[in-house]
Amino acid sequence: MKLRSKLLVLFVIIAVVLGAAWVILTKGDTAQLSVEAVSGPKPKITPARTEVIPTVKVASVVGWADGAKPVPAAGLAVGQFAAGLDHPRWLYELPNGDVLVAETNSPPRETKGIADWIMGLLMKRAGAGVPSADRITLLRDADGDGVAEMKVPFLTGLASPFGMALVGDQLYIGNHDALVVVPYTAGETRITAKPKKVMDLPGGGNHWAKNVVASPDNQILYISVGSSSNIAENGMEAEDYRANILELNLRTKGVRIFATGLRNPVGMAWEPKSQALWTVVNERDMLGGDLAPDYMTRVDFGAFYGWPYSYWGGYEDKRVPERPDLLQYTKRPDYALGPHTASLGLAFGSLGPFQNGAFVGQHGSWNRQPVSGYKVTFVPFGDRGFPINGPGGAMRDVLTGFLDKDGRAQGRPVGVITRSKGDLLVADDVGNRIWRVTAK
Repeated sequence: MKLRSKLLVLFVIIAVVLGAAWVILTKGDTAQLSVEAVSGPKPKITPARTEVIPTVKVASVVGWADGAKPVPAAGLAVGQFAAGLDHPRWLYELPNGDVLVAETNSPPRETKGIADWIMGLLMKRAGAGVPSADRITLLRDADGDGVAEMKVPFLTGLASPFGMALVGDQLYIGNHDALVVVPYTAGETRITAKPKKVMDLPGGGNHWAKNVVASPDNQILYISVGSSSNIAENGMEAEDYRANILELNLRTKGVRIFATGLRNPVGMAWEPKSQALWTVVNERDMLGGDLAPDYMTRVDFGAFYGWPYSYWGGYEDKRVPERPDLLQYTKRPDYALGPHTASLGLAFGSLGPFQNGAFVGQHGSWNRQPVSGYKVTFVPFGDRGFPINGPGGAMRDVLTGFLDKDGRAQGRPVGVITRSKGDLLVADDVGNRIWRVTAK
């Protein structure tokens, strides 16, 4: 009888845990505004709806059926550049036209409680629960037919690699916990040299991906480092050298913080007309489906963008200690990209009907009802190097169809690059493909 009672208690406990998990996964805040209303240079900022338990609404993964592919905008065509990859997230074009792709994912995360357990389930549901391949692969389209006939491991044994930047004959890679470098010879298809550490970076955390871009004169590297948490709930000491963009002088080896208050800056690129550095940033969670908008902004030296104390240039986050002394120094971002869109990729260029602007890879939300993102968008820029503010300045869809008719994820776009060949490549980490977009 005692055994039956214990089994009954155990059954009840399991039922309660599963029931709580189901409530968490199916209930939550519902967005009251469209994504478009919370986009552009002047997004609508409504009062926060603070969530104790995060809203969860993530598209389950089904992958691409035979012959299926994303839907391009009018005037464009899309084809498969490479397939059979292992969670490809970031892209880099070498001077000879070869394409490097970082096959990578988060480093192993410790499960400390039910919240971490639920997050693990969500990551698996979203297609992000796979171990990191820790590899950079080289893709080569030697015959120019738009399909990479060569796919070879280029550099292995890395640690959740992400950003890549070639400076002279040195290839820099952003591991999750360090910036490393290897020698590179034009045309080679494999590097066997052991990566040499250039500097340590704060590893792991909620935002592990470290992007790297070189200045136009190749004298400086800029390294994006996301926060380890949502709103510094583990204390600001855990955010040392995080939520910012670092600057490394390659001649003097000196390092300084270039800009701060950027919760999770990932994509970085140089705007061609002004030669200014721009980034896309993932903003904070659990303020409701309409807040806070992810954004794209020009990054100015010494600028502070608010995290964790405020968002969108001065709207205070009441969940963290007040810092009114910082509000007057908080810079407002330049262009909102919609709430919870998980905007990651950034590349400037032109393609068919999309002329002079920024292409943005939106990985897609996990905590908004209805979901947002899951597409590649375009923000048109003016002659002065800023997004157009007025007629013709609205964000436009470039590549959609990553969600099927039932709202399931066939793929999720991440990194984007505009190539010297005049096309656009898109890394699809759930579809395990690289898509090539061209003008018709």
